[in-house]
Amino acid sequence: MATHTEVLNEIQTDLRELAVETISRALKAGATAAEAIIQEGNEFSTVVRLGQVETLKESGSRAIGLRVFIGKKTASTYSSDFTNEGIERLVSGAVTLARVTSEDPYAGLPDPSLLGIVPGDLKLYFEDVHSLPPEERIEYARRAESAAMAVDTRIGNSDGGSFDAGTGHKIFANSLGFVGEYRRSQCSIMAIPIAQADNGVMQRDAWYSVARTLTRLESPEAVGKEAARRTLRRLGARKIASTQVPVVFDSETARSLLSEIADCVSGDAIYRHASFLAGKLGEKIAGENITLTDDGTMPQGFGTAPFDGEGIPTRRTVVIEKGVLKSYLLNTYTAKKLGLKTTGNAARGLTGNPGIRPGNFFLEQGRKTPEAIIADIKQGLYITDLMGFGVNHVTGDYSRGASGIWIEHGELTYPVEEITVAGNLRDMLNNIVEIGNDLEFRSSLASPTLRIDGMMIAGE
Repeated sequence: MATHTEVLNEIQTDLRELAVETISRALKAGATAAEAIIQEGNEFSTVVRLGQVETLKESGSRAIGLRVFIGKKTASTYSSDFTNEGIERLVSGAVTLARVTSEDPYAGLPDPSLLGIVPGDLKLYFEDVHSLPPEERIEYARRAESAAMAVDTRIGNSDGGSFDAGTGHKIFANSLGFVGEYRRSQCSIMAIPIAQADNGVMQRDAWYSVARTLTRLESPEAVGKEAARRTLRRLGARKIASTQVPVVFDSETARSLLSEIADCVSGDAIYRHASFLAGKLGEKIAGENITLTDDGTMPQGFGTAPFDGEGIPTRRTVVIEKGVLKSYLLNTYTAKKLGLKTTGNAARGLTGNPGIRPGNFFLEQGRKTPEAIIADIKQGLYITDLMGFGVNHVTGDYSRGASGIWIEHGELTYPVEEITVAGNLRDMLNNIVEIGNDLEFRSSLASPTLRIDGMMIAGE
């Protein structure tokens, strides 16, 4: 009897052959070039609330996408029907659509010399995520919630403890002869306790741990206790008057700031002139303490892959070096538009043209602990949560709803809510006066704690 691994290898071989065969059919049907992507995966999610399983979801999916070119015309289709008839409809549909679309002079596959795969094991897949029994997955969620609720009697309710797991397999091939594939796994734990103050006002917060393997997850008890700590510190939140003081973004909220910068250095935004950083290559756009890197090759990284959505090896790209804008994030199309070279950041879904996605996008950490950064501030705000959307990438204007903890004489004093923090990304990049030493990847974007001076806080 075949083992699980042997069966899996056989399926992978079949899917690789299917991707190559689909491209061959597209060329025979009239396409001048083509690429195929096959994605399959399994997902599991459970939420335990007040000790009882509230939701339990388990699903699997498999689909194939095809993009074809007829000269400078392009179109794409996708299907979950892997039968001979299903593939035939997929091919004919894509070729028919391509014939009636408009030409785009920048359309086309990458230069063949750029194609390739990052060598070695990037440690993206771990069998323990797939093999963990469902009852144990549910127990992870139950333990996280239980640990949170046991911390303090003021925590009497919960939005639940959760456990999520997923595995995926991606195969990509094109008519230039490239065929590549990789597998991924990921798992996470979260707890969202609800605490009530003496006056009846309730607050909630959350904490989580995410990893590619169970061995790298924080324990459910650690996750629950941290979620409780973060929730309890929000009790008794006050409003404050509008003011201008130093603002400290914790590592979680600082990460959202990096997300805005990632959007602003995306080639799509640059060639459309939809970013305040358009035309700024080689210019100083941030303080000398700012070095921002994108690296798609980090082992176990959440944004790691051996090749991008066009079959080009991922790489390490320094985006900002000591305040100077060194590179945008580009795929083949935007690189052609801008007269530059791709940075291996193409992102592909099953249909449509490639977009752009960072690999592991992070700000180089400093030397000070978050506690030392706070200790240097006479009056200020420590931001722990951001809400809403209020960032204009064209002008750089930044405005977000926020909550956090007021800093008085270097100490965290009382929680603050119902405020707005505002500034401009141009100024904020130049006014980051302190960078923490607490860089930690909990997603493909990561930032240490940041102190930014000169921002406005709108309160009462």
